[in-house]
Amino acid sequence: MTELARKAAVEEDQAEGSGQRVLDRLVALLDLEQIEENIFRGVSPARSSVRVFGGQVAGQALVAAGRTVSAERKVHSLHAYFIRPGDPRIPIVYEVDRIRDGRSFTTRRVVAVQRGKAIFSLSASFQTPEDGIEHADEMPEVPAPETLPTMAERVQGFPGLPAARWLPRPIDIRYVNDPPWVTRGTGRRTSSNQVWMRADGKLPDEDLLHVCVLTYASDMTLLDSPLARHGVYWELDKVVGASLDHALWFHRPFRADEWMLYETSTPSASGGRGMATGRFFSADGGLIATVVQEGLLRVRD
Repeated sequence: MTELARKAAVEEDQAEGSGQRVLDRLVALLDLEQIEENIFRGVSPARSSVRVFGGQVAGQALVAAGRTVSAERKVHSLHAYFIRPGDPRIPIVYEVDRIRDGRSFTTRRVVAVQRGKAIFSLSASFQTPEDGIEHADEMPEVPAPETLPTMAERVQGFPGLPAARWLPRPIDIRYVNDPPWVTRGTGRRTSSNQVWMRADGKLPDEDLLHVCVLTYASDMTLLDSPLARHGVYWELDKVVGASLDHALWFHRPFRADEWMLYETSTPSASGGRGMATGRFFSADGGLIATVVQEGLLRVRD
């Protein structure tokens, strides 16, 4: 186990502390220990929920894949399945399969294992940068992130929320619209959600790390949209949910420690599942990533 990962495993999260300190713990979590040529090991925070956060295992799996690929090739897409709940009390082993190394593209498959069973699988594709046709959707007009309440301000009066219990976070999140835990009792229904996000501190100049931090953050707030559509929210209502699969496409270079607008919406919910789509925009309006996820969403009367 690397020294950074060991510190992340034993150091308790504090109610106080700078954003940089909390962000450094996330960077430590993404610093996997290499135990064989294609086998890596990661840990979870010392204080975690009953299962591993989906964004964490996705980010760590992408780190494992990226460390078997030459630095000049950049990840442009990933497709993942959450197979079993991860246990945060024990390490996660990431086994990388080097599927293909072509002239322009590299493909990797990663399986995350605990107690001899797969809990998560990921396929990722990397490409040598090249020129070509270019266009993108325009970013919607929204208020600047500095003018919006912080997450700590948003959760005041809602001590039962997971967001309230796990502050501070490594990702600074500013809701543009009212969060679903605010709108749930008002009768307002919306299929879309907008938040500004950025790593809450300074990240090293490593392209793969910024992509993995965005991957981590992309699992936050994504299922807000289907829940807000029906006026319910985690732990305030009888909602049972989990990520089922997750896909990401990276379109343009970015820094995850600079503001990004994350706009999500829900095209459908049925069969105990809800789908959400998302788009990340840089502060200057560039479309940098597209997200699709389906989640288990069981709402009890």
